[in-house]
Amino acid sequence: MVDISPNLVKELREKSGAGMMDCKKALVENNGDIEAAVDWLRKKGLSAAAKKAGRVAAEGLVGVAASGNAAAIVEINAETDFIARNAHFQALVAQAAEIAATKDYTIEALAQAPFKGEAATVGEEMTRLIAVIGENMNLRRLQRLSVTSGVVATYVHNATTAGLGRIGVLVALESTGDSAKLQELGKKIAMHVAAASPQSLDVASLDPASLERERSVLVEQARASGRPEEVIQKMVEGRVRKFYEEVVLLEQVFVMDGKTKIADVVEQFAKEIGTPITLSGFVRYSLGEGIEKQETDFAAEVQAQAKIAG
Repeated sequence: MVDISPNLVKELREKSGAGMMDCKKALVENNGDIEAAVDWLRKKGLSAAAKKAGRVAAEGLVGVAASGNAAAIVEINAETDFIARNAHFQALVAQAAEIAATKDYTIEALAQAPFKGEAATVGEEMTRLIAVIGENMNLRRLQRLSVTSGVVATYVHNATTAGLGRIGVLVALESTGDSAKLQELGKKIAMHVAAASPQSLDVASLDPASLERERSVLVEQARASGRPEEVIQKMVEGRVRKFYEEVVLLEQVFVMDGKTKIADVVEQFAKEIGTPITLSGFVRYSLGEGIEKQETDFAAEVQAQAKIAG
């Protein structure tokens, strides 16, 4: 039997919200596979929070910048939240985003790009700040969107300063319509993306593995009702459609009115300005998402809590 460590149990508990003993049983039943264990808990009705993201330790800033018919988003991490208020760090992230918006860069190429400041390159400026501020830093990721005609709108939720914050969004709209009006629509959709956190632009681009995993869970949940197989399949298809409405941008209901699908919002706006509009892409970065936090001794935590309770 696979050895189930306290840290693995702790990780599953944070992912699923299920009880400690249920998490351990789920891991035992699935040979320590944490993703399979999450699905096992959901199928048993023991986890109502399988989509809950684990807490993260990464700090720093997300920066967005536009250049002509393109825009870019960059994330640079550091160790503490204090760094986000440092003017030199803010300048580093802001300039990195501005540079990234000018052409398609890799992380490595962006680090070698010229920096307007005390250092010769973006990477050298980051190295300089590490020495000055005393925190480790990491140029983690970047993405650029461009359109042939139209706009790429940018948005930062609860911005620390202009173009910088913890959640950044890009939204690309292909159209020959008025740029100012397209920016208005793009900003509203970007605000929606920040709030709703879609996984894909449309159904066709949804990760097949993610869809298959969700369908498998839904089938098991439906079968638990004891209904005939043909009824179960109809139940599952209905729930899959609901899943699309939760995770696919064009299928989501616009958060600003609570009733219109994003696809219809775009179509209605296109009629208003008298020219076709295609929502061709989006990017959403949330600071530190997906970064493993520092491991702690779960057994020691339980013992400490027991002492406090006693």
